Amino acid sequence: MDVITVLATNLAVLAAGFFILWLVCIALKDCTIVDAYWALGAVVLAVSTFLQSGQGDRAVLLLVITGLWGARLTAYMYWRWRDHGPDRRYKRMFERLKEEKGWGFAKASLIAVILTQAPLQFLVTLPVQLGPIDAVPAALGILAWTGAAIALFGLVFESIADWQLTRFRKNPANAGKVMQSGLWKYSRHPNYFGEALVWWGLFLIAAETSTGLWSFAGPAFLTWTLIKWSGAPTMEYRMRKTKPDYVAYIERTSGFIPWPPRKA
Repeated sequence: MDVITVLATNLAVLAAGFFILWLVCIALKDCTIVDAYWALGAVVLAVSTFLQSGQGDRAVLLLVITGLWGARLTAYMYWRWRDHGPDRRYKRMFERLKEEKGWGFAKASLIAVILTQAPLQFLVTLPVQLGPIDAVPAALGILAWTGAAIALFGLVFESIADWQLTRFRKNPANAGKVMQSGLWKYSRHPNYFGEALVWWGLFLIAAETSTGLWSFAGPAFLTWTLIKWSGAPTMEYRMRKTKPDYVAYIERTSGFIPWPPRKA
């Protein structure tokens, strides 16, 4: 199976998906649904690769784990959108672009959201795009099964973290407080940590093949994004401004990898 053909086909599938998503955003005048499509789009690319790959054991394992991860995250992000309403980050961004550049919603959403998110999704999902391509080795080895265990552990870990945070926020008594119990006692971003584990696990499954090794850039970029770019930094900037206890929470709690809290 030709790598270029698979990636080119997937790129066309991704472009079509994001074009439809852009039209939906315009109709809704809201881009919050893009967050839900991030996971669903990854599953679409995994399915596209699966249909092109000959459907070996590695392709099946990658598809199943990606499907479980995508179904859980898509449902959660969609529920959060319907429960919380439009994401204020997008609203502020569109207001700024309209004021500074004079862009309307259609142009701003295309350039600042769609054309940004689409290539990032293509990059992050490289393990499920490149992993199934090589026919050798046909059998799954210890590295693949280790990767599957890590990915599934990460999926459970981030699911628990999201569930704990949702319960905390739903309790009116916690208004204005910082979530710092459960998994959040050991990491300020346990959901991001679990997310990274899922994609490093998928990479290990892919890495048993020579082509799959090239997908290292996917989880590496995702981890960097979660720690240094649009994940933790964005959220912590907002939390510092709105939650008085957050600075003390930062001082005693690991930023990413779960670790016992430091003593005050």
